[in-house]
Amino acid sequence: MSTARILVVDDEPDIRELISDILGDEGHEVLVAANAAEAREMRGQHQPELILLDVWMPDTDGVSLLREWRDAGALDCPVVMISGHGSVETAVEAIRLGAFDFIEKPLSMAKLTVTLGNALEAGRLRRENEGLRRQLPPVLEPVGRSAAVKTLRSRLERVAAHDAPVLITAEPGAGKEQAARWIHAGSRRSAGPFIAAPTRDEGPGWARLLLGERGDNGLLAEAQGGVLYLDDVTRLDTEAQRVLLKILECGRIDPERADSTALDVRLIAGAGSRLDRLVRDGRFDEGLYFQLNVLPLEIPPLRDRPEDIPDLVRFYAEYFPSRDGLRYRPFSIAALNRLRQYHWPGNLRELRNLIQRLLILGRDDEVGAAEVEEALSDSDTGPRQRAGGDVPELFDMPLREAREAFERQYLTHQLGAVEGSVGKLAEVVEMERTHLYRKLRQLGIDPKAVGQGN
Repeated sequence: MSTARILVVDDEPDIRELISDILGDEGHEVLVAANAAEAREMRGQHQPELILLDVWMPDTDGVSLLREWRDAGALDCPVVMISGHGSVETAVEAIRLGAFDFIEKPLSMAKLTVTLGNALEAGRLRRENEGLRRQLPPVLEPVGRSAAVKTLRSRLERVAAHDAPVLITAEPGAGKEQAARWIHAGSRRSAGPFIAAPTRDEGPGWARLLLGERGDNGLLAEAQGGVLYLDDVTRLDTEAQRVLLKILECGRIDPERADSTALDVRLIAGAGSRLDRLVRDGRFDEGLYFQLNVLPLEIPPLRDRPEDIPDLVRFYAEYFPSRDGLRYRPFSIAALNRLRQYHWPGNLRELRNLIQRLLILGRDDEVGAAEVEEALSDSDTGPRQRAGGDVPELFDMPLREAREAFERQYLTHQLGAVEGSVGKLAEVVEMERTHLYRKLRQLGIDPKAVGQGN
């Protein structure tokens, strides 16, 4: 269990001292309060990461204090209720108000340690999700004018209009979660929550994350009425796949309980590789695959739509100054052309991070080609470069991608030599002009941009 700042609220001094000693031995920073007034003050001053809250206190009881925080929208960390006179009704009311769990006195130290560990993990995941939401650009349709993006927009609109499970296949960094958020924003569930659940390769631990320690208080319960997004289901081991399949088949949050809450969640799953291949190889459950793959959606890698680079660059170059207060810096034509030629192994994530770095570290008013070249050469994620130039190492690519990469570099170089004249280029490369225009459009090469960049 990672260390944290924990507030213990209990009117019994012996209980406060006992819990403080135990948590202190675990390395936690422990704050104590004897009543609701002290709890309000300590919480406001120190912002604990977890609160242990006694139900029965002399002034304001713990359930009323929990309701007060919930109604004020101030329930920003997990709360575990403790009581020496617990009842089922009290426990149900506390969970309904947002408590993570309910522990009865006399306290079992083993139970306390496990519960606090799970609560801290849930709080950490919630903070990570909130942080990611702040970092992500606003939910909008895919940026770009390419045929691939137009097709993707149309597909997203059709998918958002329905409620069936979606399977999004894409390379890392291509924008699977952003697409899932767009589907959520455009659907009838847009007013409900969007919960991004990390996928893990350990079934029992992952099941606890989905269901919660008590059942019906995990991420699935948080996603009720909204969307649960699983970032990469190819990472789920056999046990985790079994648990997820059982949840989907029985239509309840906890498949082990007949009285469990009915599942009212749209599932959107991401996959970093083709799941059908994993099914054929026996590495992914066939039944789960068919449950997930009702509405398939494939996001093209950035290298397959270089004509979208200028629009994406302009978007992020305006987004970061508005979000972070950075100085706006336009990109020169030559800089945009160099970005169009790059292979983008990290896809949209790599482009976004690169632009942010250029805006933060750059000093000139305009981002030039030399600055872009230096930033790309500093990247550890790109394909290996030849010592004599910027052509990607073709031997690391599939044949089709290698051929396209070579043709793009070759024609861009020749276009630069003839100052962007397609007529002269047709003579140099010995191609019929109509066919050459078609080839340039296919490769995302803008003759005017190349000509202006020289």
